[in-house]
Amino acid sequence: MSIGKIMVVDDDSNICELLRLYLEKEDFEVCIASNGSQALEMFEREKPELILLDIMMPVLDGWQVCREIRKKSSCPIIMLTAKGEVFDKVLGLELGADDYVVKPFEAKEVIARVKAVLRRSGDNKQKSKIVQFDNLYINMENYELRVRGKQIDTPPKEMELIYHLSSNPNRVYTRDQLLDEVWGFEYYGDSRTVDVHVKRLREKLDGVSDRWTLKTVWGVGYKFEVKEDGE
Repeated sequence: MSIGKIMVVDDDSNICELLRLYLEKEDFEVCIASNGSQALEMFEREKPELILLDIMMPVLDGWQVCREIRKKSSCPIIMLTAKGEVFDKVLGLELGADDYVVKPFEAKEVIARVKAVLRRSGDNKQKSKIVQFDNLYINMENYELRVRGKQIDTPPKEMELIYHLSSNPNRVYTRDQLLDEVWGFEYYGDSRTVDVHVKRLREKLDGVSDRWTLKTVWGVGYKFEVKEDGE
């Protein structure tokens, strides 16, 4: 009996079959697409629980596929790339990918990452996908951010960061915790990426309400601070 459906997207048939073999051994159902256009069609039809997505592909590359899927779904995505540069890793995560694996890889490592990402995704599904505060509306079903009733275009990782903080109000997070829980991987750059995302969010949110604020806890990290009635 299948424990979930995984879509593998790669133009290398050997890699696809290797991943299929290991995933099916773990009782996953597997569907395979060999290019980006086929992947988008298959995604609509198959509704997978997770996508293993190669970057360098014909027709549409992995970046384009990730962008299109993130416009309508928060389905977990693990990027498969032959490139190990920090730029490629950061770009994938900026577009909304949940993790990445650099080729050549050990199939067992991919399986471990698949299980870890699915576990985090399952934990997130226990939460409401909609968070509302004074003048603020966040809907993670369609990655929609509204400020004072007006929809604000917001990149996926900024959405995921403000959702994570605001759905756990007044809890302080270190930068490393946010990297682990929002980006979901061991970051090989530095934690300043969190600072950059917070800065961009503040440009959209500062001054919107006196009932809440995206606050820096000096020497520790950040929190979404909500004032109690009467404060």
